[in-house]
Amino acid sequence: MSKDNKPTGPSQRMLRVGELVRHALAAMFARGDIEDDALHGAVITVPEVRMTPDLKIANAYVMPLGGQHAEEIVAALNRHRKFVRGRVAPQINMKYAPEVRFYVDDTFEEAGRIDSLLRSEKVRRDLDDEDGEES
Repeated sequence: MSKDNKPTGPSQRMLRVGELVRHALAAMFARGDIEDDALHGAVITVPEVRMTPDLKIANAYVMPLGGQHAEEIVAALNRHRKFVRGRVAPQINMKYAPEVRFYVDDTFEEAGRIDSLLRSEKVRRDLDDEDGEES
Protein backbone atom coordinates (compact mmCIF):
# COMPACT_ATOMS: atom_id res chain seq x y z
CA MET A 1 0.00 0.00 0.00
CA SER A 2 1.55 3.27 -1.07
CA LYS A 3 1.50 6.50 0.91
CA ASP A 4 -0.78 8.12 -1.67
CA ASN A 5 -3.69 5.85 -0.77
CA LYS A 6 -6.15 7.54 1.52
CA PRO A 7 -8.56 5.67 3.78
CA THR A 8 -11.86 5.12 2.03
CA GLY A 9 -14.08 5.00 5.09
CA PRO A 10 -14.24 6.00 8.71
CA SER A 11 -11.35 5.08 10.97
CA GLN A 12 -11.67 2.51 13.73
CA ARG A 13 -11.66 5.29 16.32
CA MET A 14 -14.45 7.18 14.51
CA LEU A 15 -16.56 4.03 14.48
CA ARG A 16 -15.89 3.26 18.14
CA VAL A 17 -16.69 6.79 19.35
CA GLY A 18 -19.79 6.90 17.14
CA GLU A 19 -21.00 3.69 18.74
CA LEU A 20 -20.37 5.09 22.24
CA VAL A 21 -22.39 8.21 21.40
CA ARG A 22 -25.15 6.08 19.87
CA HIS A 23 -25.47 4.00 23.04
CA ALA A 24 -25.47 7.11 25.23
CA LEU A 25 -28.21 8.73 23.10
CA ALA A 26 -30.32 5.56 23.05
CA ALA A 27 -30.12 5.28 26.84
CA MET A 28 -31.06 8.94 27.24
CA PHE A 29 -34.07 8.57 24.93
CA ALA A 30 -35.15 5.39 26.72
CA ARG A 31 -35.09 7.20 30.08
CA GLY A 32 -36.95 10.20 28.65
CA ASP A 33 -34.40 12.73 29.93
CA ILE A 34 -35.39 15.44 27.42
CA GLU A 35 -38.57 17.22 28.36
CA ASP A 36 -40.26 18.59 25.28
CA ASP A 37 -43.87 18.35 24.14
CA ALA A 38 -42.81 17.09 20.71
CA LEU A 39 -40.88 14.21 22.31
CA HIS A 40 -43.55 13.23 24.85
CA GLY A 41 -44.43 9.57 24.34
CA ALA A 42 -42.21 9.19 21.28
CA VAL A 43 -40.04 6.09 21.02
CA ILE A 44 -36.89 7.17 19.21
CA THR A 45 -34.36 4.81 17.67
CA VAL A 46 -30.78 5.76 16.85
CA PRO A 47 -29.63 3.48 14.02
CA GLU A 48 -26.35 5.28 13.36
CA VAL A 49 -24.03 8.01 14.59
CA ARG A 50 -21.30 9.21 12.22
CA MET A 51 -18.35 11.09 13.63
CA THR A 52 -16.29 13.66 11.76
CA PRO A 53 -12.57 12.76 11.45
CA ASP A 54 -11.63 15.23 14.21
CA LEU A 55 -14.32 13.69 16.50
CA LYS A 56 -15.79 17.13 17.24
CA ILE A 57 -19.16 16.61 15.55
CA ALA A 58 -21.46 13.61 15.91
CA ASN A 59 -24.14 13.35 13.24
CA ALA A 60 -26.89 11.28 14.83
CA TYR A 61 -29.49 9.74 12.53
CA VAL A 62 -32.73 9.14 14.41
CA MET A 63 -36.15 7.78 13.56
CA PRO A 64 -39.26 7.70 15.74
CA LEU A 65 -41.09 4.40 15.92
CA GLY A 66 -43.44 4.24 12.97
CA GLY A 67 -41.72 7.19 11.30
CA GLN A 68 -44.47 9.63 12.31
CA HIS A 69 -43.58 13.27 13.01
CA ALA A 70 -39.91 12.61 12.26
CA GLU A 71 -39.10 16.18 11.19
CA GLU A 72 -40.81 17.62 14.26
CA ILE A 73 -38.90 15.28 16.59
CA VAL A 74 -35.56 16.06 14.93
CA ALA A 75 -36.25 19.78 15.27
CA ALA A 76 -37.01 19.29 18.98
CA LEU A 77 -33.81 17.30 19.49
CA ASN A 78 -31.77 19.97 17.71
CA ARG A 79 -33.29 22.60 20.03
CA HIS A 80 -31.91 20.64 22.99
CA ARG A 81 -28.42 19.99 21.54
CA LYS A 82 -26.54 21.64 24.40
CA PHE A 83 -28.44 19.63 26.99
CA VAL A 84 -27.78 16.41 25.05
CA ARG A 85 -24.08 17.24 24.77
CA GLY A 86 -23.89 17.78 28.52
CA ARG A 87 -25.55 14.42 29.18
CA VAL A 88 -23.49 12.48 26.63
CA ALA A 89 -20.09 13.91 27.65
CA PRO A 90 -19.63 12.04 30.94
CA GLN A 91 -20.71 8.74 29.41
CA ILE A 92 -18.20 8.67 26.55
CA ASN A 93 -15.14 9.64 28.63
CA MET A 94 -13.35 11.83 26.09
CA LYS A 95 -11.32 14.99 26.51
CA TYR A 96 -13.78 16.99 24.40
CA ALA A 97 -17.48 16.21 24.07
CA PRO A 98 -18.65 16.20 20.46
CA GLU A 99 -21.39 18.53 19.28
CA VAL A 100 -24.40 16.36 18.44
CA ARG A 101 -26.47 17.17 15.36
CA PHE A 102 -29.65 15.26 14.65
CA TYR A 103 -30.95 14.18 11.25
CA VAL A 104 -33.86 12.05 10.08
CA ASP A 105 -32.65 8.57 9.16
CA ASP A 106 -33.85 7.79 5.64
CA THR A 107 -32.20 4.38 5.25
CA PHE A 108 -35.51 2.61 5.88
CA GLU A 109 -37.15 4.51 3.03
CA GLU A 110 -34.15 3.85 0.79
CA ALA A 111 -34.25 0.13 1.60
CA GLY A 112 -37.97 0.07 0.77
CA ARG A 113 -37.33 1.84 -2.52
CA ILE A 114 -34.61 -0.64 -3.48
CA ASP A 115 -36.81 -3.56 -2.44
CA SER A 116 -39.67 -2.29 -4.63
CA LEU A 117 -37.27 -1.87 -7.55
CA LEU A 118 -36.03 -5.43 -7.16
CA ARG A 119 -39.60 -6.72 -7.11
CA SER A 120 -40.62 -4.70 -10.17
CA GLU A 121 -41.78 -6.36 -13.36
CA LYS A 122 -38.74 -5.15 -15.36
CA VAL A 123 -36.30 -6.83 -12.99
CA ARG A 124 -38.35 -10.05 -12.94
CA ARG A 125 -38.41 -10.07 -16.72
CA ASP A 126 -34.63 -9.57 -16.87
CA LEU A 127 -34.04 -12.34 -14.36
CA ASP A 128 -36.35 -14.69 -16.27
CA ASP A 129 -34.44 -13.91 -19.49
CA GLU A 130 -31.12 -14.77 -17.83
CA ASP A 131 -32.53 -18.03 -16.48
CA GLY A 132 -33.80 -18.94 -19.94
CA GLU A 133 -30.40 -18.34 -21.59
CA GLU A 134 -28.52 -20.47 -19.09
CA SER A 135 -30.70 -23.57 -19.69
